[in-house]
Amino acid sequence: PRADILFGAPVSGLLVLDKEGVIEPYKPAEFDKIKPALKDTAHDVPLWTGLDAWASAVCYNTVEGEAGGAAEPASWKDLIKPEYKGKIVMANPNASGTGFLTVAGWLTLFGEKDGWDYMDKLHENISQYVSSGGAPCRMAASGEAVVGISYAFPGVKAKNEGAPVNIILPTEGLGSEIEATALIKGGKNPEAAKILADFAASQKSGEINSKYYVVVAREGIKPEIENYPEGEEAKMLNLDFNMLAEKKAGILEEWQRRYGAKTVE
Repeated sequence: PRADILFGAPVSGLLVLDKEGVIEPYKPAEFDKIKPALKDTAHDVPLWTGLDAWASAVCYNTVEGEAGGAAEPASWKDLIKPEYKGKIVMANPNASGTGFLTVAGWLTLFGEKDGWDYMDKLHENISQYVSSGGAPCRMAASGEAVVGISYAFPGVKAKNEGAPVNIILPTEGLGSEIEATALIKGGKNPEAAKILADFAASQKSGEINSKYYVVVAREGIKPEIENYPEGEEAKMLNLDFNMLAEKKAGILEEWQRRYGAKTVE
């Protein structure tokens, strides 16, 4: 391997790499100060240690929505109402981690059969799927779409810059992803990698992350970002990352078969 450490990688991806023998277990200093839900507690020596987490969200353009007769949604199921037909954009999960965590959330929330049934209905209201996870919120903020299924931060940034956009965390719960560190087996600089992994679990690292994420892995840090919707961490669903690692390829293939025709590069 040419690298020594994976920094900020999604846990679902790290578990795939672990099955391929890529990950070297390591317990960083101050591992006990990381929230239990945001670290590997399944192994005596952890495979990964969380940095932060983020979740799916809905961005709604208040001006375009009111003009087009599409009321502000409160739930995922609101988005399959006829009033949103042609007014929604989201990210293709084959190109975007945000897109995949959103799909994984629906399959976890509704179950496999009902989850695909939900996405079939939602597809009728989708105008296009894009390749960037942040683009749907930016498109909603600019008026290119009424609703963007994305994550909160780009919508919050646009709102703080004056865009007529509200950021909604749907009531049923949110698909989420943990960004984490993990050492690479056979790396040429293992001691340097451990120093970085130790720093990643530190108070200072948590404070840096809190400038960009509301959910940080380090305990005791409460970020305050203007206009960020409340309750994200409480609404994050308990996803089975091991199951997702095993089924990810099949989920993406099925999604592309059903909905890929509306993708815009």
